[in-house]
Amino acid sequence: MAQQYLLKTSLGEITLELFDDTPQHRDNFAKLVSEKYYDGIRFHRVIKGFMIQGGDPLSRDDSKRHMHGTGGPDHRVPAEIKHSNKRGTLAAARDNNPQKASSGSQFYINHADNLFLDNEYTVYGKVLSGLDVVDKIAVVKTDQADNPIEAVTIESVTVVEV
Repeated sequence: MAQQYLLKTSLGEITLELFDDTPQHRDNFAKLVSEKYYDGIRFHRVIKGFMIQGGDPLSRDDSKRHMHGTGGPDHRVPAEIKHSNKRGTLAAARDNNPQKASSGSQFYINHADNLFLDNEYTVYGKVLSGLDVVDKIAVVKTDQADNPIEAVTIESVTVVEV
């Protein structure tokens, strides 16, 4: 059975379901949640009509704003490219690498169908509820680096018992 998680954000709640056929990404996310890794992290890259991105531990520190988007654990997750980047799907961010290995912690939620990203990034879950919250986050004011002017924070991520 697919795992579900509740992201409590400063703008509302988002329930995610992780796919069983991307087990390395699912298990990595589950491990980070169990360590409370995401608690207090901000969405550091927000582009209306594209996606909202979070998962960088450096985003907890406003004095490191110029570095937001560069942090994370020192491991990558091997690519498990199987699903399409449709509106409301959860995918792993990554730097440019030939193996298409994913960031150890950064993720994005597609605000629109972004099919041009297919076969490039691992999609490993989807929004079950709270797409209205994704919409709220996607329209906040941002700076020139697409970083929200006023922090949009992931207050906690917990496992949903189903």
